[in-house]
Amino acid sequence: MFTKALLNTLIALTLLLTTACSSRESAGTIRIGVVAKSLGNGFFDAVHKGADEAAQAHGNVKIIFTGPTATTAEGQIEVINALIAQHVDVIAISANDSDALVPALKKALKRGIKVMSFDSAVAKEGRIVHLSPSSDALVGRTCDRLAASAAPAARGKFAIVSATPTSTNQNAWIAEMKNALPEFPGLELVAVVYGDDLADKSYRETAALLKQYPDLAVIVSPSSVGIVAAAKAVEDQGATGRVFVTGLGLPSEMAGHVHQGTVKSFAIWNPIDLGYAVTQIAVQLAHGDPVGPNTTVSIGRLGNVTFDADGSGPMGEPFVYDKSNVDQFSQIF
Repeated sequence: MFTKALLNTLIALTLLLTTACSSRESAGTIRIGVVAKSLGNGFFDAVHKGADEAAQAHGNVKIIFTGPTATTAEGQIEVINALIAQHVDVIAISANDSDALVPALKKALKRGIKVMSFDSAVAKEGRIVHLSPSSDALVGRTCDRLAASAAPAARGKFAIVSATPTSTNQNAWIAEMKNALPEFPGLELVAVVYGDDLADKSYRETAALLKQYPDLAVIVSPSSVGIVAAAKAVEDQGATGRVFVTGLGLPSEMAGHVHQGTVKSFAIWNPIDLGYAVTQIAVQLAHGDPVGPNTTVSIGRLGNVTFDADGSGPMGEPFVYDKSNVDQFSQIF
């Protein structure tokens, strides 16, 4: 007969052994919380797909894909606190607010959780590194290259349909386009107009360009709103096949214009690659490898990323979409 005291001792020992076995089973598994701006967003669903690809390649990595239902800092703070409570190894987040998340992420860092941001940066006080999809210089050069590819024999006049005159990223990309133009001597930039990231205004500005420059060969829009509006204006004006549109856009919005022949190719970050790269960096952070400001680290099949003094680094050139792949990606985002 077991006494009650002995029985309790046996139960306690069983629980200890179970916990120890569970710890040994999970000790080799790296748990990475990948936090989207919001759930139900095709772009971040594709990020999740890429993160899972890298996790499966490593074999000992678990992706906890999560995010708020709306694109708010408050929602992401709740998610961060939940991940802290789960004692994840790494939090990788695309920030809805670069500064508002810092206190919660500092708490994670104090608990020994490594923190990185991607896509949309967290202020450097709240993370170790930030992975940007690309850099201003790479975006600018890519837009020039797309324009040259669209223009007959890589020669001709082109115009830019931007967002607002005060848009920081648009202005930086356009400045880099101008800096890279000597690499494309056949191209002549004749105008920069602003559609204010509004479809109707971008459409009107494009129509005005077609009238003002009858020999225009290409229109480039580094705005996902502007590129769609420009393509529609070219089609409505009967200029398809004479004037080509390119720039930065979403496959789901651009597929029809590609098949119409108005757009030969366009670019945007590949979110699958972004998720893959995030996981590669997060695994190294979890291992305690030297990842931080002024370091260069591997991102697997994508090569390397170099982080600057602020710990920010670009994944690479924007990904180019055309007839060969636009339908595949249009089902994703």
